[in-house]
Amino acid sequence: MDIVLKNATVCTSDDQQPSADTVAVRDGRFVFVGQEADWSGGNSFTVHDLGGRLVLPGLVDSHTHPSLVAASQWHVRLPWTDDVDELLEFIRDYGEAHPPEEMPFLYFEYYPSSLFGEGHPTKELLDGAISDRPVLCQDFSEHSHWVNSKMLELMGISAATPDPVPGLEMFERDELGEPIGHLRENVHLHFIERMYAELGWWPPTALTPDSMRPFFRFMSEHGVTALFDALVDDEDALRSVAELDATGELNLYYEGAPRFRTLDDLPESIATVRRYQATYGSDRIRIRTLKLFLDGTNESGNSALLEPHSSDRCGDNRGETQMDVDELTECLVQCNRSDVDMHIHMVGDRAFRIACDAVQAARARAAEAAEDWRTQVTFAHCELVDPADMSRPADLGIIVNWTAHWSGGYFGEEAKKYLGNERWNRMYAFNDIAASGATLTFSSDVVTHYELNRANPFFGMQVARERVDPQYPLDSSRHPRSVRPSDASKLSLERLVKGYTIDGARQLRIDDLAGSIEVGKVANLIVLNENPFSIDPDRIREIRPAAVVFEGRVVFGSL
Repeated sequence: MDIVLKNATVCTSDDQQPSADTVAVRDGRFVFVGQEADWSGGNSFTVHDLGGRLVLPGLVDSHTHPSLVAASQWHVRLPWTDDVDELLEFIRDYGEAHPPEEMPFLYFEYYPSSLFGEGHPTKELLDGAISDRPVLCQDFSEHSHWVNSKMLELMGISAATPDPVPGLEMFERDELGEPIGHLRENVHLHFIERMYAELGWWPPTALTPDSMRPFFRFMSEHGVTALFDALVDDEDALRSVAELDATGELNLYYEGAPRFRTLDDLPESIATVRRYQATYGSDRIRIRTLKLFLDGTNESGNSALLEPHSSDRCGDNRGETQMDVDELTECLVQCNRSDVDMHIHMVGDRAFRIACDAVQAARARAAEAAEDWRTQVTFAHCELVDPADMSRPADLGIIVNWTAHWSGGYFGEEAKKYLGNERWNRMYAFNDIAASGATLTFSSDVVTHYELNRANPFFGMQVARERVDPQYPLDSSRHPRSVRPSDASKLSLERLVKGYTIDGARQLRIDDLAGSIEVGKVANLIVLNENPFSIDPDRIREIRPAAVVFEGRVVFGSL
């Protein structure tokens, strides 16, 4: 449809023309952006008077997990408590109410990452609640798991089982090498198919258009018109996304990233990217990026640090990385020659430095070989960065992606015991990175249906601006109104809008098409019911789009 939106407050995310009060759309693209007095497009347009309401470009979630959310709908939600006995009682009662013939495997989420302090959860403790079938409890960080003896038994795990990635994907063990029931990262995924085969049962995790539709509908209703799927490990996810697109139900631009782990599996992973793109790629769907997990997490104590973890039991432990500088450099060189991008999970300051060093070395090799540098590298999370490395993303053309809603202490103080006060207080210093000139993008990184409500970009904006999580309020006596003592860690609303629009579009390589309201670009925009720049900051999360327009069509609400 051909429309004019007038009497609007338009934030364009276009540096050349930051604001306007009138936009016109014809054939799905912006044909006018400016002042109403300058509009002379004739009578063929339907005119909508917005009464001064704020208009933004369609939002971009630059790191999230549609398939993980869809596949997690069968998980059981634990009560939020620091009382182990209360959790065990809930688990016991749930098991009695749902016998093995109904639920052969029980998957609970979440228990607080700090629940066991300096100790570990054990299989014996969980056995006391349920021992007749496998049980898994996931911690709040999503990077540690607590399992019972039956699950270890059915997966075939013993003292003789090697850790897939020592120090990262691993089983915590006793002095004899026996797994104690505490799992790091997703180590169980290497063995869980054996357990399912032993049970003769598989969980209801099939990725179909029906199971994935609610996620994309939620995103559309909250103003998201493009997203980056940061872990595509099931081709059915892409098949479902393509089917939703074909039926007109996707209503956003989608990029997915398969995972690779080592240099050895990189050629096969690149071939997978190309096959996926050839099979499922379209005007709205693209697969051109690979995902790498370089280290673990701060709150689980397996991030890669320049100095040892602070916890007494860690000794000289500085964490492990999936690969060193030389291997990552070679991976980047091969990706560049294959015109494939890379999205790297990193949390600790040593992981950040390793990745910067690898990008620098790979770019130098390309220059020496007179090869253009084509690979776009995105660093995801970057929670702890050494001050000496703050400007390196800008110097090296690296995009930094941050999960905005973590800013209010979503993981509490779990990381402090591993980092100590000084490093803990330096976390999330994204203003320094942005000030150096780096592109900073924002995301939800939701991985389960449990936290889908936190995928609302306006929830993320509020938390990153205020550094207070309204769902998990902090002890105000320790850090009044902020998870970090310094106000310098708060992000401005202007920076957040930029990261959720044009900079997010740059990460997805669609900034020539979307991300700002400019003549010639696709007409993706949202009309808000309230202006986040003028309301109480504690209410930003309550903002809802009155209308969402994708490619010139109203896909939610009304104008």
